[in-house]
Amino acid sequence: MNRPMILSRWLSSLFALLLVTTAGCVTTTEDGPTKRMPTGPWLEASPVLRQQIEDEAQRLPWTHGRERVEQIHWFATVGEPAYEKLLELAQDERPDVAGSALAAMGATRDSRLVTSLRQLPWKPDAPPTLRFERARTLLRLGDWSEAPVLIEGLRHESLMMRALCAQALYDTTGERFGYDAKEAEIAREDAVQRWQAWWKERLSEGILASSR
Repeated sequence: MNRPMILSRWLSSLFALLLVTTAGCVTTTEDGPTKRMPTGPWLEASPVLRQQIEDEAQRLPWTHGRERVEQIHWFATVGEPAYEKLLELAQDERPDVAGSALAAMGATRDSRLVTSLRQLPWKPDAPPTLRFERARTLLRLGDWSEAPVLIEGLRHESLMMRALCAQALYDTTGERFGYDAKEAEIAREDAVQRWQAWWKERLSEGILASSR
């Protein structure tokens, strides 16, 4: 396996780990998932698999680190039969739970999820980690409309957040524009402006215009 692929997988796992480790800084409720929105006609799970999905969903808020990452991978591997539950979890009041569900859906690369994700209520004051994960998920599913969120994330005060946003953009576009999350602010800003100019040019392209 080449180094870029290893780095990409490592950073994807790190996104999930960050959702776990930063959740303690956010006020949450004990009421669990919010009311479920319509999720669409997905392939129905067998009774056994349905129970497994439910069991993993019940465990999700209480897992951490590598175990949480493995759960995200498990949900992604299950795929369509888990979509309804993942869309429900994506509305959870706990940012780490919602972000983990988003990460799992993004990993499926199933663009049919875009419409359902767009229909979910979204709080404008969601924590940055969750906003970045939502943008990354949509990007991985083919909806580039939230790319500006990741581009703006290149200015984030946290080195780790900047690096994750940069990797998410690179994974989808193959572009870097000379951006290095570890560089001084002035050097980073020049690269961010190149990203913004690139985005402005892409807005006229049909593939982007249709996703707005």
